[in-house]
Amino acid sequence: MLWLTVAVLLVVAAAGLLRWRRPAWYWMSFGIVFTVARIRLRYADVMDACHLTMPASRFRVAMARLFKREIARHRVPRLLWLRPTRTGVRLRIRMWPGQDAFEFSAATDRLRHSFAVHQVISREIKPGVIELTLTGFDVLAQVRMPFKTDRGLLKIPVALVEDGSVHYRDYRETPHSVTAGATQSGKSVFQRTVIKELAPQPVALVGIDCKKIELGPFARRFSALADNRDDAADLLEALVARMENIYELIRCKQRISADTPDAEIAANIWDLPESLRPVPVVITIDEIAELAMSAKRNDPQRDRIITALVRLAQLGRAAGMFLDIYGQRFGSELGDGITMLRAQLTGRIVHRVNDESTAKMTFGDIAPHAVFAATQIPNTRRGMAIVGYSTGEWNRIRTPYTSMRQAVSACNKHAHLTPDLPELDRFRPLVEAA
Repeated sequence: MLWLTVAVLLVVAAAGLLRWRRPAWYWMSFGIVFTVARIRLRYADVMDACHLTMPASRFRVAMARLFKREIARHRVPRLLWLRPTRTGVRLRIRMWPGQDAFEFSAATDRLRHSFAVHQVISREIKPGVIELTLTGFDVLAQVRMPFKTDRGLLKIPVALVEDGSVHYRDYRETPHSVTAGATQSGKSVFQRTVIKELAPQPVALVGIDCKKIELGPFARRFSALADNRDDAADLLEALVARMENIYELIRCKQRISADTPDAEIAANIWDLPESLRPVPVVITIDEIAELAMSAKRNDPQRDRIITALVRLAQLGRAAGMFLDIYGQRFGSELGDGITMLRAQLTGRIVHRVNDESTAKMTFGDIAPHAVFAATQIPNTRRGMAIVGYSTGEWNRIRTPYTSMRQAVSACNKHAHLTPDLPELDRFRPLVEAA
């Protein structure tokens, strides 16, 4: 008995130490077992307590009265399967007729307390089926990206989602994006992560950095770089001219004769043969306010910049030209044309902000519920952000810390992949030979 008591105490002490210092290890060794057992034992009672059950059918009530038996209890939603993951547990539940997916979404906080987990996320898989994602610990406290990720051309992993999945920046799916956030919110770290992940890919990087300090260290990997408004206006107009030339190329190679199969008709650069396909271009704008704000009421230079940006946002996807715009604010106070530009930016990410109006400028037209979440990000969680989708859904994400040295090293290592774009030769950054 003495040895058994000592062994039990050692196991309890090891579990407590792991839960404190290594939550992921604790979850994989002890947490999964405890949580699965808790769900199995409490499932029916929790569903009843959270008002997620349905009254017994009339037939069952009638049969109980006919045979003078006790009237059946409320029906509990059927648990289809339970699947543990490396960060939590997933439950697939079939609802009874008359139940709504919103009932489960509204009860996620009560389910979190009842099952003693860190977080519960509910989403509808198909009509009548709900999936509950239970997170066993705070995944975003210490961001550790999975060793294997689903990478591809113009698809890069940039952050970890609160349910343990990976958030990808997929340019072919979401061509243009805006990232807003206050100073010291982690916006620059997100930008470095994107550039570091794009560096080994066969794409052209173009930057506009009027602060002159954010994108300059990555110059070896950039095909074009502008650090003032004059050069920025000329660079954006050169990109528009390149876009128009690409459309002329697509038009010449469309192959729309009567005997051409529909699948071979070209409508964007991805439909062209690989030998003719132009290099995709990712345009990074570090601070949009430096380009959009002007002391003059009718500034011709500003009009040139905003017009070119709007044209790139409206027409650039099929030509393989993608926008990544960063800024502390992105609202109508920046002048005419900003709201038109924002309407073309599908990707929306907001880091910690100093006021609610900044979050409303970004999320107000697509995910109103994400506005409150963006204002609740604490100062101690740099890199945490809210990503909103045009469907109205949103998630919390956090970028792994990427130092300036790591991003610069990646750009220098893959400097030989920098494509030479003749239209942008005059904007090619001058760097000393290594």
